[in-house]
Amino acid sequence: MAATEVLAPKTMPMSIQFMARYGEALLDAGYRILPIQPGTKKPGMMRQGQWFDYPQWSRHGMRETTAYELDVWATWPDAAIGVATGNVIAIDIDVPDEALAKGIQTLAFERLGVTNAIRIGRAPKRLLLYQADIPFAGFKRQPIEVLGLGQQFVAYGIHPDTGAPYQWPMDDLSELALSALPAINETQARRFLDEAYGSLPPSFKPKTLALSLDEAQRSNAVVSSQVVSTQSLRGTVKAISSALLHLPNDDLDYDSWVRMGLAIKGALNGEGYPIFMAWSAQSQKHDELTSQTTWEGLRPARIGAGTIYKLARERGWVPDESLALCGDDQSLHPAKAFIDRITAEPAFVRDELPDLPPAKPLPKGWDQVGGVLGAMMALMTKTAKRPQPVLALGASLCALGAIMGRKYRTKTNARSNLYIVGIAESGAGKNHSRSVITQLFTQANLLPLMGGNKIASGSGLIAAVQRQPSVLFQLDEFGMFLAAAADRKRSPRYLTEIVDQLTELYTSSGSVHFGIEYASGAARDVQKVVHQPCVCVYGTTTPLHFWQALQAANVSDGSLARFMVLRSEEDFPNANPAFGDVIAPGSLIADLQRMNQGAAKHANLCGMLNASELAPNPYVVPASSAAQAVFDLLEAEIVQELRAAKQSGYASILARIEENAQKLALIRAVSNDSDDPIIEEADALWAVALTRHCAEQTIREVSERVSENATESLHKRALKLLRDAGDAGMRRSEFCRKTQFMELRQRDALIQALVESGQIELTSKQTVGRPTVWLRALT
Repeated sequence: MAATEVLAPKTMPMSIQFMARYGEALLDAGYRILPIQPGTKKPGMMRQGQWFDYPQWSRHGMRETTAYELDVWATWPDAAIGVATGNVIAIDIDVPDEALAKGIQTLAFERLGVTNAIRIGRAPKRLLLYQADIPFAGFKRQPIEVLGLGQQFVAYGIHPDTGAPYQWPMDDLSELALSALPAINETQARRFLDEAYGSLPPSFKPKTLALSLDEAQRSNAVVSSQVVSTQSLRGTVKAISSALLHLPNDDLDYDSWVRMGLAIKGALNGEGYPIFMAWSAQSQKHDELTSQTTWEGLRPARIGAGTIYKLARERGWVPDESLALCGDDQSLHPAKAFIDRITAEPAFVRDELPDLPPAKPLPKGWDQVGGVLGAMMALMTKTAKRPQPVLALGASLCALGAIMGRKYRTKTNARSNLYIVGIAESGAGKNHSRSVITQLFTQANLLPLMGGNKIASGSGLIAAVQRQPSVLFQLDEFGMFLAAAADRKRSPRYLTEIVDQLTELYTSSGSVHFGIEYASGAARDVQKVVHQPCVCVYGTTTPLHFWQALQAANVSDGSLARFMVLRSEEDFPNANPAFGDVIAPGSLIADLQRMNQGAAKHANLCGMLNASELAPNPYVVPASSAAQAVFDLLEAEIVQELRAAKQSGYASILARIEENAQKLALIRAVSNDSDDPIIEEADALWAVALTRHCAEQTIREVSERVSENATESLHKRALKLLRDAGDAGMRRSEFCRKTQFMELRQRDALIQALVESGQIELTSKQTVGRPTVWLRALT
C-alpha cells in the first residue's frame, strides 16, 4: 500500500461504549485523554445523568490521565474520547476537496515524516498525528491547523455531521504507541504550514480574519498598561506595517475589513490612516471614498495592536527582536518576550483562582512514627509511582482508627474516630494510598470494616453505621461531594443531612448515637441506636475543589473543625522507579489482625462481635506522666487562645486541637503495641505538633478562601492577588488580566470599595511613556 493512500472507512457498531473499549489502551499507549459529550466535539462532564461543559479540560494536556479518571468516565453512557494535544501534535486538514486534501497529506509526509495515525471524520477532511519533540502551542492558517498545547481532538466518537463513528483507516490509534509516531518540532510544523497554505488555490483561502471579540480583548489585555482603552492598545508604525505583510487584504469580507480598520486605528490613531488605506487598496473591492468615510467613523474601544500581532503571528510573522511593539512603553516590551506572551497565554483555559497560601512546613519528625503506622506508610510510598508520604499518613491513620474502633480509648474517653482530608493536585497520586488500604484490609480479612466509596444520603450513612458501627469510608473527589452536601440552599435535604450526621457521629463516639427520627413507616417504626460508633473518613480532593466547597457556615457550626486537613508537600514528585505490585509483609497483616482483636489479654468485651446494639467495654490506654504533662500544657494554651479568638469565628477549629491530639496519640500508641499500649511523651508531642499544624493552616486558608457570599469571595480573591504581589504591588493591567473571572463593572466597583475601605491604594508611576497605575494591598 502506498504511504499516501487512505483506506475505506471500517464499519463500527453505533452502540459502542468508546471510553470503556478504547480508554485503557490509549492510556497505555501514552496518550492523554478526556471525555467528550456524545455526538459533539466539546469536552464534557456528566453529573446526575446530565452532560455539562468541562471548562478546565485543557489541564489534561499538561499531565497524565489517571486510572481513576478513566474508571469514572467509562461509566458515563456514550462518552466519546478526546485526546489532549501537546505531547502529540495534530495536523488538521479541513479541506473538502479530495485531491487537494491528499496532496497536503503527501506534503506532510514529505516534510514531517510518514505517519500511520490518520483520522477521518468527514471525508475527505483528515487529521494526521505526530509526536512533539518539545510540546508547543498550536497555530493555524485556515483551513489548515496545527493543534498543540491547550487543544484537543476527538479520537473516538460519533461525528456530529455524519452521524457515524470517526475512523482510523490505517492503524487504529489505540494500537499505536505515541512513541511510534514521527517526532517533529515547532519550526518544522510552521514551515510545513506556510508551504501547505501557499499551495492552496485562492478559492480555498478564507476571506475573513477569524478572531472573535473575546480573543481580541485577551490579546490586547496583554498590551495594556492601564485599564483597557484605546490609548493603552498602542502599537508602532514599524511593527504594525511589518505584521500587516502577513495579513494581506485578499478581498476579505466586510466584517474582517472593518475589524482590521478598528485594530489599526486603535493601535496608531491618526498615524494609521495611510497604512489602513494602503492595506485596503490591496482588494479589488476597494473604494477610496468609502474607505475614507469608514475610517473617520471608526471608534475603537477594546481592539488594537494585540489583535494585529496575534493574527499575524498565527500566519507566520516572526518580528525582529529589536522591533518595538508597544507605542506607550517601548522599553518594557522587547519583541521576543512580548510575542511569546500574546501567543502563548491565550492558548490555555486557566483556572483564574489564585493558588493556596504557601503552606508552612510540617512539624519536624511528622513522619517518624514507627510501629504498624510506619509500616503502612512505608508500603504506600515504596509501591507508589508518585510517592505521597503525607497522604499515606492520613490514609493510614484513618484505617487504623477504624480497626481500633470501640476497642481502645483514653482515660478522657477520646476514641480513634478521625476525619481527614488529603489535598493534592490532580494527577499527583492521591488514589494510591486508598488502594493500598483496600488491599491490606482484603488480605487481613477486614473488609467488613470498609464502607462504600460514596455516601448518597444521611439515612444511607446511618444505615451503614448500624450495620457496622466501626467503619472506614474512603472518598475520592471529596471536594465535589462536600460542595453538594454543604450547600443548604440548593441541595436536597438527604444530601445536607450527611454533614449533620457526620458531625453528630464524631461527637457520639464515646456514647450512643440515636440516628434520624422519621415519620412512622413499616421499616422505621423501631428506632435503632448505635453504641459508641467509630466512623473514620478519609477523603481526597484538589485544593480548588475543597476550599471552593466550604462556606462560612461550615466554620462557625464546627463541621469543618472536625476535619484534619493534610496538604501534600510536593504535588508532582519524581517518579519512583521501583513502584509496582503491593505485596504486604506477613508481619504487617498479622499486626493488623492482632489490633482488630483489641487488647485481648485484658478482661474486656473487645473480642465480641461488632454489633451496634451491644455496648462494648474498650481497653483504657494509660498515658505516662510526661505525656499527661504535654496534654495539660496544651489544654492551658488552648483556653487562652479560645478567649482571644472569641470574636474571630475560628474558635471551633481551635477547640478541636486537644481532642484530635488525644486521638492521634492514642492511635500511635496502639500502633506501637496493641497488646499493652501506653501513650508516651513522644506520642503526645508528635500528636500535638501535627494537630496544631493542621489547625493553623486551616485557619489561615479559611481566612483567605471562605466567604459569606459571592461578593466577599471576590474581595478575598482580589486581595490575595495583591498581597502575593508584595509591597511593590502590581500594575492595573496585570490585575485586570488576573481577574478576568470578573466583569469590567464588577472589577471597577471592587477596586473602588477596597480603596474606600483602606485595604488597597492606587499609585501612579512614571515610565518612558505616560504614567501607569499600580495597585498595592495595605492589609
